[in-house]
Amino acid sequence: MDIKLLRAFVTLAQQGHYGSAAEILCLTQPALTKQIQTLEHLAGMTLFQRGRQGAKLTVAGQQLCFRASELLKQYDEFRGYVGRMQKGSAGKLALGFGISSFQLAPAQVTAFREQFQDVEVSLNDMPSDVQCRLLLDGQLQAGFIRLPAPGPLQAEVLMEERLVLVTPAGLRAGPASIRPVVESHQLLQLAPHRGHGLTTQTACFLKENKLSPRSVFAADDIQTILALVAGGNGVALLPAGVSHILPAGLNVVPVEGEYTRWLIGIAWNPEIQDVLRDNFVKMMASAV
Repeated sequence: MDIKLLRAFVTLAQQGHYGSAAEILCLTQPALTKQIQTLEHLAGMTLFQRGRQGAKLTVAGQQLCFRASELLKQYDEFRGYVGRMQKGSAGKLALGFGISSFQLAPAQVTAFREQFQDVEVSLNDMPSDVQCRLLLDGQLQAGFIRLPAPGPLQAEVLMEERLVLVTPAGLRAGPASIRPVVESHQLLQLAPHRGHGLTTQTACFLKENKLSPRSVFAADDIQTILALVAGGNGVALLPAGVSHILPAGLNVVPVEGEYTRWLIGIAWNPEIQDVLRDNFVKMMASAV
């Protein structure tokens, strides 16, 4: 049943006259009459009683008019919402981020919400490889990831991240004393399934500098690693972004050389058309 037939039905019921209803609908009276007759034929009942005083709803017409009005209201609300989504000013935005964008991502989400108050934004902490998989599957609209992004994803560079050595409060170290510290302590690191990029980065750094930790222990999250370091259970090579969530007393030592720096960017799937996501990416590019 065509929505325009219901609109003609409700408009005529409200106006009570074919002439005024036809004018509102931008139709001729014969065209409106034909639409009402079509609706009555589809419904299998008479909806209006025609007389000298115009068109009056029958009992059946009265019963259907309220439901038709509600349906039109929902339809118009739906079209309005679709229109706002097409402009990127309404809807939901699902984002991913990691420890390196711990400060950047929430700040940009706040700025975006101030511009687009009807948008619901979700921001979830997850590894870059997981973000990439969800971006390809269409379950994530944009993500703050370690670059480069795998094809066909596109990305814009946002910042440079670097490797740092985190040590317990009582263990003082500097760039020149990295080797004795690493080789005399247990190295705490993320499990590969929780941080493949960081695990690979750390392995390359250790190999390049011929460093051999006393032992290696893997944990499932960075917060656990930091707690273990704080408890004197070892040291950790982590992104500099951990400084934003560092427990009191821990030391952060910059690490120099090969495999100590990488790029962080905002990534998205260009094969999926999404104006809302594009608005966020444009804002990020402008801000950075």
